[in-house]
Amino acid sequence: MIPRPSLLLLTAAASALAVVANGVTAATPEPQAQSAPAASTRLGNEIEQDLSARDAAAARRRRALDLREQAARAAEARLQAQMGAQQQQQPAAAGANPEAPPEGAQFDELARIYQAMKPGKAAVVFEQLELDVQMQIAQRMRERSTAQILAAMTPQGAAALSMALARGRADAGQAMRRPQPQTRPR
Repeated sequence: MIPRPSLLLLTAAASALAVVANGVTAATPEPQAQSAPAASTRLGNEIEQDLSARDAAAARRRRALDLREQAARAAEARLQAQMGAQQQQQPAAAGANPEAPPEGAQFDELARIYQAMKPGKAAVVFEQLELDVQMQIAQRMRERSTAQILAAMTPQGAAALSMALARGRADAGQAMRRPQPQTRPR
């Protein structure tokens, strides 16, 4: 006959096995804890979301600025090419072509282009132009479009252009007020 183990001995063996199993479980890291970031609190998650939203917004702004810069460069290159072509044509046609476009035609074209643009985007490019070019273009634009672009410009740029426009209109007004010797009755 084989001796039977007592109930007390079986209970002690089961509890010893449970202690060893608990020790092994506690010593091994949980797979979920390894993949989760250290900041698994609600505040940590919100901070991570805010940072990723800021990064995404900054990337969108950077991309928009790059696109605007590329558009400005392309427009400048087109204008340079047009001006170069016109300068080459002018000496060759020096008075030979009575149908040649008037001298301010390129400014009329630019005025139409800037009027078609959104004021905020136009102001960024407009401020990069020389003051006399700004003035020539602004004089050919509708007053509402000019006002919207001036509102979107930096205060210094808007003030400089306003002063130049005021001087230009004052000079034109004085020229109109001067008596012409040919128009006087004798």
